[in-house]
Amino acid sequence: MSIHFTVSELTRNLFHSLGLEGAPRPLNAEQNLLLECYLAGQIPESAWSDYVFETPDLARHAEARRLSH
Repeated sequence: MSIHFTVSELTRNLFHSLGLEGAPRPLNAEQNLLLECYLAGQIPESAWSDYVFETPDLARHAEARRLSH
């Protein structure tokens, strides 16, 4: 049995575990609206987790916004 990882996966996981990830990619207008609605409490956690699963940058933006306020 063997385990295979690509260098990019290992690098990304290392950066994530060390908290060294760069700034999240900019959101498009629809994603920005989703973020604003979530932060205003208009999107339940269950729905938000679906959005984050499809677009992980949403979670990074939400965390950055929480830390800045």
